[in-house]
Amino acid sequence: MQIKLFTIPIYGGEAITEDMNAFLRSKKVLQTEQHLVSNERGACWCFFIKYIDDLAATDTGKKKVDYKEILDEATFKQFSKLREIRKSLATQEALPAYAIFTDEELAALAKLEVINAATMISIKGIGEKKVERYGSHFYTEPADEKSK
Repeated sequence: MQIKLFTIPIYGGEAITEDMNAFLRSKKVLQTEQHLVSNERGACWCFFIKYIDDLAATDTGKKKVDYKEILDEATFKQFSKLREIRKSLATQEALPAYAIFTDEELAALAKLEVINAATMISIKGIGEKKVERYGSHFYTEPADEKSK
């Protein structure tokens, strides 16, 4: 864990504010405190930020999986459609996409012939609550039903 301090004058501190915002976007922030300080030289905001460096926060030791390489073409196409649905839901719910379903869960769903509540529950990491909340957005019909 590291700390960073920003002192931003009330007037004319736009550039420093932009620097702080860029810093915040690039780090995993654990805690912030802010105080308005006023003295004979003027007033300023003081920000105290506890954070984890972005590299330390994202390096979990897992190798990133390229699903285009490990899934066949048709399955990858289905996987891509499911990712679009997940992205839309994540935006609507203001959640990170992985909170809805991880890429690993979506890849497993893409391999299914039919996606419904029963088949979703069979996938590791997908429980009843996720199926209840998000399942209907991902349901599909059997291939022979689509051609009718």
